[in-house]
Amino acid sequence: MAALPQLARRWHRIGAALIAIPFLVVIVSGLFLQMKKEWSWIQPPTQSGVLAEPSLGFEQILAAVQAVPEAEVQAWEDVDRLDVRPTRGIVKVRCSNGIEVQLDLSSGEVLQIATRRSDFFENLHDGSWFHPLAKLGVFLPTGIVVLFLWLSGVYLWWLPGSLRRQKRKKREATKQP
Repeated sequence: MAALPQLARRWHRIGAALIAIPFLVVIVSGLFLQMKKEWSWIQPPTQSGVLAEPSLGFEQILAAVQAVPEAEVQAWEDVDRLDVRPTRGIVKVRCSNGIEVQLDLSSGEVLQIATRRSDFFENLHDGSWFHPLAKLGVFLPTGIVVLFLWLSGVYLWWLPGSLRRQKRKKREATKQP
């Protein structure tokens, strides 16, 4: 039984050393992602437009975003995605350069222009920012090792109490006539 705790400690130390840097990236980027709705530097707050039937077409959306110099949009290829929020009366246009333009869905009025950094932190968090293979080749194994560290840590925390209980039971059994 003594070999298992020694093995758990050894593998716990080795595992922690192997994943120290990728796990630090996951923790720090995760903290930023936790704060994305609270900190407009990470993700621009969602504005509200006129709550009417959405009447803006795709060509009008493109034209409105092309009129924003910071967006650097010439064609649809410069647009990463559209996030339509009909209940808020807006469409968020995420441009390929990291700029987010929020438009009123009924008038096409530009409500906000801001840098959106949450996508960067999401890519950093899952490892895809480094290289496409890093996501599955480094960050997935890091998650598996963290799971092992958690399990071995719980075992190493539980073990001393278990040993004390066993010794106490043994002492009590020898005291009784």
